[in-house]
Amino acid sequence: MFLTLLRPKDVALLPLWVLPAVEIVLLVVLIVRDPGRIDKRSSFLRGVSITVVGLLVLDALVATVRLIAALIHGGSMTNSPTKLLTAGAVVWLSNLLAFALLYWELDAGGAANRAHRMPRYLDLAFTQQLSPEIARPGWRPGFGDYLYLALTTSTAFSPTDVMPLALWAKMSMGLQSMISLAVVGLVVARAVNVFT
Repeated sequence: MFLTLLRPKDVALLPLWVLPAVEIVLLVVLIVRDPGRIDKRSSFLRGVSITVVGLLVLDALVATVRLIAALIHGGSMTNSPTKLLTAGAVVWLSNLLAFALLYWELDAGGAANRAHRMPRYLDLAFTQQLSPEIARPGWRPGFGDYLYLALTTSTAFSPTDVMPLALWAKMSMGLQSMISLAVVGLVVARAVNVFT
């Protein structure tokens, strides 16, 4: 959320404070409605959580499109390798965190649902689920597992140790890979061009 504040104005759609303010309000609603652990299964809370994550993903996608447009059409940051690499890193990291939260929120019905029971049919198949003999008893994926999934999807541009089984998971991982490839490829190419 606060990565939005680090972005150059060239890649921002709204004033930099708007999205973090909306997200903070939604997070306060979540905390007030479930002040303890994430363990209440409420359609209202799930809707608020999905809204927060959806805003993060949408914001990251808009920042990516605006960064690519700035690279194509030129802009104040595209002539400075430092500003360009910083903008690219912030946009790339925003996408990474947004997709990690998306996987965490949607897989197996969300964190609260996973806390109560794992479904029989998986959306994302982790190694520990496919080979339970190598995992501690009762293992369930945590946010760190979804962050690692997002990192490997952004760097390898494909699944590594987590297999997407549901269509939403396949489409999300494919989209994240394409975004990462575009950001890394175009930013590095432009930065090399500016350096020479």
